[in-house]
Amino acid sequence: MGKTISYQRPDGGSVNGYLAEGARGARAPGIVVIQEWWGLNDQIRGVADKLAAAGYRALVPDLYRGKLALEANEAEHLMKGLDFAAAAGQDVRGAVQYLKASGSAKVGVTGFCMGGALTLLAAVHVPEADASVVWYGFPPLDYVDAARIRAPLLGHWATEDGVFPIVKVDELEKKLRDAKVAFEFHRYHAKHAFANETADSKNLPYLKHDAVAAELAWDRTMKFLAKHLE
Repeated sequence: MGKTISYQRPDGGSVNGYLAEGARGARAPGIVVIQEWWGLNDQIRGVADKLAAAGYRALVPDLYRGKLALEANEAEHLMKGLDFAAAAGQDVRGAVQYLKASGSAKVGVTGFCMGGALTLLAAVHVPEADASVVWYGFPPLDYVDAARIRAPLLGHWATEDGVFPIVKVDELEKKLRDAKVAFEFHRYHAKHAFANETADSKNLPYLKHDAVAAELAWDRTMKFLAKHLE
């Protein structure tokens, strides 16, 4: 269903990505999908394929430039080496611009874990995006200039998250409310990465797939995307 493409960043640099399209091809609304800290692996390609099957054009930027992590220490090393400002303002913004220039009238952004943090940064720094869906991840809250968020925002959070504590989500919610951002947050009695069907295979105590929570979150996501991107 998908293929590797290359697109340009606003600064003229080139980025590879995985593009999955459904029956409507380039005419479909677009979604930029941002990886977890593992990299552009089969699991995140599967998320793009799922969105394509639902009628969207899904593009996953290769933020790690071809590198993948299998173990948590490798993933942490790759994540710490990532320039988050450039990833959001250049890689992700370029992907949004590519989808719009090549046929999609509206484009959203979604991301998981590290990608959730980048989705929030993109909500601030990518004015072309029409909607954002954040899955259990946020950057240091000082970096979230809520006054600059213009597009509607959906967030899925795990109350038992040991990586991104739910108390910080409460702080983020207050920032967004004070700035009058159009947002909708949902909390799930689950652990971090509850929507990642491969989470249990990592054998890490803070990760746990929860099929029921994932199904509910995806149902809410599809309704949100249909409302704001179709």
